[in-house]
Amino acid sequence: MWPIWLVVILGIIAVLLSGLRVANEYERAVVFRLGRLQELKGPGLYWLIPLGIETQRKIDLRTNTVDVERQETITKDSVTIKVNAVLWFRIMDPVKAVTEVANYYAATYQIALTSLRNIIGQHQLDEILKERDKISTILGEVVDKATDPWGIKVEMVEMKDVELPEGMQRAMAQEAQAMREKRARLIKADAEFEAAKKLGEASALMAANPLSLELRRMQMITEVGAEQNTSTIIMMPSEFVTLADTMAQKFRAELPKAE
Repeated sequence: MWPIWLVVILGIIAVLLSGLRVANEYERAVVFRLGRLQELKGPGLYWLIPLGIETQRKIDLRTNTVDVERQETITKDSVTIKVNAVLWFRIMDPVKAVTEVANYYAATYQIALTSLRNIIGQHQLDEILKERDKISTILGEVVDKATDPWGIKVEMVEMKDVELPEGMQRAMAQEAQAMREKRARLIKADAEFEAAKKLGEASALMAANPLSLELRRMQMITEVGAEQNTSTIIMMPSEFVTLADTMAQKFRAELPKAE
């Protein structure tokens, strides 16, 4: 049977060893002694006064991801939409995260939830669809400002999806189709304008250089013949046409004199 003093010593050693704790590299322990804040310990091996005299609460310093559930809200122009988002945050001050708020995770989630609804209500639908990055930045700044007293840093907020009513989707599809048709007509009109402009310049150039017109006619005959057509086209030089027109005018001028 072991001596009493040995049992007492072994018991004391066991009690002292029960106070050993280990914190990982990404963890910190906020230590309380009889309910009062003492210090921040970790990472690695450290010791707490056993028998409940000192207690701890470990805090994970890694980035946390919060999936903000889909919210049905009304935009500034009275359109009902459903929006969800993702929030990334990390604890910068473990002491504040423990002493300033009961549940920092739930509190951050609720702040993000209410801020998302409020910011969507301050913007019109077109702004929400076209300027997601801007709205996400504003949302991140609002949530970060609200959680700063808790020692929490909001790293990023991103809107994931915006769900529109079916009627609004059809209206936007029709609007997009009308815009595409408008652009197509404008492009076609610009092309016709450029073609007319080029044709005008070509006609002016041919009028100033009759030989170029004859060359164009010869090229046209070659193109028609290459297509194996059954029709035969005879191109008269412009001088013959001009001579015939001159003779006709002279004949009409002399006809009254002969009568």
